[in-house]
Amino acid sequence: MGDGRLKLKAQLMRGEEIAFGPGKADLLDAIAAHGSISAAARALGLSYRRAWLMVDTMNRCFATPLVATHPGGRHGAELTEEGRAVCEAYRALVAALEAAAGPSAAALMARLKTGPAPG
Repeated sequence: MGDGRLKLKAQLMRGEEIAFGPGKADLLDAIAAHGSISAAARALGLSYRRAWLMVDTMNRCFATPLVATHPGGRHGAELTEEGRAVCEAYRALVAALEAAAGPSAAALMARLKTGPAPG
């Protein structure tokens, strides 16, 4: 198959907004691991503002908020039950897409050049 790999990017849209995608899934994982938006942002190399806007978009786009924030900063943020469920369902969707694309992707990637990638 050479040196190629398949990279799928699934995004869930609500109108013109990206309600959920790989970056938002990673942010939810980081919030769950670190217990705050600011710590999650640092872990992912995002600004706090960017992370907060991503959380705001998710919470506005879904029927039930995905992240619960606690005023004052000391108490941080946590995923709601819905946030955990959405993240899990998204990861399952991506895995299913990758599995379904496997044979077609392998045939296409076999046509790639081998050796070092262009730099």
